[in-house]
Formats: sequence, structure tokens, C-alpha cells
Amino acid sequence: MEAGLDPETKAKLIASPEAILSDRDLMRALVDAREADLGDNVIDIRGRAMEALESRLDRLESAHETVIAAAYDNQSGTAVVHRAVLGLLECTDLSDLVGALQSHIAPLLRIETLRLLVEHGPGLPRMPEDVIVLPEGAVELALAAGRRAPRGEDIQLRRAAIVTEPAHGRRVASEALIPLDLGQGRPPALILMGSADPSRFQPAHGTDLLRFFAQVFRLVLLDRLRA
Repeated sequence: MEAGLDPETKAKLIASPEAILSDRDLMRALVDAREADLGDNVIDIRGRAMEALESRLDRLESAHETVIAAAYDNQSGTAVVHRAVLGLLECTDLSDLVGALQSHIAPLLRIETLRLLVEHGPGLPRMPEDVIVLPEGAVELALAAGRRAPRGEDIQLRRAAIVTEPAHGRRVASEALIPLDLGQGRPPALILMGSADPSRFQPAHGTDLLRFFAQVFRLVLLDRLRA
């Protein structure tokens, strides 16, 4: 006689067949055993259908995990930027605001460098020493990063360029450049962020949170300039 399941195990499986149906390894073993009994000249359509469904389920699970991870990263990034914005609002004057960028705000944003760059020109008020004052036209050159045609006046996310390394004050792997309009009669300005992580700032990344941070920073900066 062929060996079979003992009565107790058999009764448990009959009472709860989902124990097998929900276990993909067991179901695969059963299908493989069935195909082995059928021989090489017979194709079990149900087995092939199960393989196709398993492949589709794997893709769906992978997509689901990707969506969850992206949502978590977005929520985490939002919280980081919110903390940084609160840090900006706590600064009492212009000197405090500029000094806090590297010492306090950069760690909150989890980056290595955070600088304010302003072009020298008419309308430039007296700035704290932590502000990097550039020659006229330097902001456009920094945004262009050596290209003949500038990439426009929008936020730039990219691998660190040689032209901005002196402003960072250290070697970074990726950077974000955020142009600032300080109003009529004032020269162009730029927020420069740098990270040691080469994947931190990439052209394909969204810029909504950085744009929000820059808008708040601009308003706080203009308020402190008027003080």
C-alpha cells in the first residue's frame, strides 16, 4: 500500500484547505507533482495559468511596495522641510538667518551645505559675512554649469559641478540650485544646497518641497532685509 497522510493531518487539511491554497510553495509542489504524473507529452493548462497568475501577483506586489515606499519618502521629506521652515521663522534678524543656514537648517534638511549666494550690484544691501557675494552674471553661469545655453531660471537638480565647488566650501556629490528673485532693484540671488549622496539631487526628482522651502526663505529674507 502507498503511504498516505495520517488521519489527523488529513482531517485538519479537509477542515482548513486554505492552509494549502494560501501557501504558494505547497501549491507549486502540487502542480509540479501533477505535471510529473501526466508525462512530458501532456500540458496542464491549469498549471500554466497558475504560473502566469503568480508572475502577475509578483509584479503587483512589487508595484504595491514601490508605491508605499514612495509615499513614505514623500511624507518623510515633507516633515523634514517643515522642520527646516520652522527653523527659518525662528531667526530673529538677517545675521541670525544667514548664519543658521549652514549651522542649523542644513542638518535639518539632511544635507552637507546650504549657502546663500547674491550677485554684487546696485541695490545690494550690506550682507552678513556668511553670504557669498558673486560677480555680476555669476548666478546665470552657475545655473548653466558650463553649458553654452543656460537651463533657465528654474530649480536645478544635478551632480555637483566644478563651478559651484568653491561656494560649497567642500566636496559634494550632488546639488540643488534655487534661484531667488529679491525684487526690483536688487541683484539676482541663489540658494545652493549640496549633499555627499550622489542620488540626493537628481534631475528626475520632484521640486515641490524645495520650491516651498525657497518661497518661505525668500519671504523671511525680504522681511529681515527691511528690518
